[in-house]
Amino acid sequence: MKIEILVAAHKKFPMPEKKGYLPILVGATKNYKSGIEYQRDDEGKNISAKNPNYNELTAVYWAWKNLKDVDAVGLVHYRRLFFDSKPYNFKNVISMDKVKKLLSKYDVVLPKKRNYYIETNYSHYVHAHHQEPLDKTREIIQASYPQYLVKYDEVMKRSKAHMFNMFIMKRDAFESYCSFMFGVLGKLEKQVDLTGYSVQEQRVYGYISELLMDVWLETNAFKYTELKWGQLGGKNNVKKAISLVERKIGIKTKTHFK
Repeated sequence: MKIEILVAAHKKFPMPEKKGYLPILVGATKNYKSGIEYQRDDEGKNISAKNPNYNELTAVYWAWKNLKDVDAVGLVHYRRLFFDSKPYNFKNVISMDKVKKLLSKYDVVLPKKRNYYIETNYSHYVHAHHQEPLDKTREIIQASYPQYLVKYDEVMKRSKAHMFNMFIMKRDAFESYCSFMFGVLGKLEKQVDLTGYSVQEQRVYGYISELLMDVWLETNAFKYTELKWGQLGGKNNVKKAISLVERKIGIKTKTHFK
């Protein structure tokens, strides 16, 4: 089984040296600097120029259209990865041997779900971001992908979801996921006016895609398992918890709004 786990980065950063990891520079046309020898997301068929709106999904699109000789595709981030054990460092990132064992039983590997506790997935999103794109996403699914609507509504009412756009998928699952996700986002892009959105909020299609993962996963029959994930440099859980409460009571942070 040939596996490629993309490590998305927008700048030069230390990378895993284990076999099967492919560093990829997202938004490469703009972000490339001399000395960055990663795979570029602006080669072949690509949407690299849309990186300010699609985030790491430009790497996913590149893999979908250009990595045709692999049996499984994964995506992690330069600081957020799957690990075999602690401490979280590049020596302990998940090995291809373990990935192959998991994919012998499952079609999809995902990070543990994130739990918002006091919010639903829908309320968390609209408290942190502009509401219109998420509501338009439902309209698009209802009109063009009606088989996904029941799960879409269920996912929005929950407090847990597979977030972060991290995954490892067998090829058939990956093809299914990309066809659905980029299909929905392509239609959404034509209906949303980003005028007046902050730089942070212009990343809207990347944010929406995180909530589409479970919609896709639960509508289809692919078997999945979960792995613990870790972040190099640690996570600021206290700051995130305060931000969550502020959003719940209606305080819009400067990070997300002008």
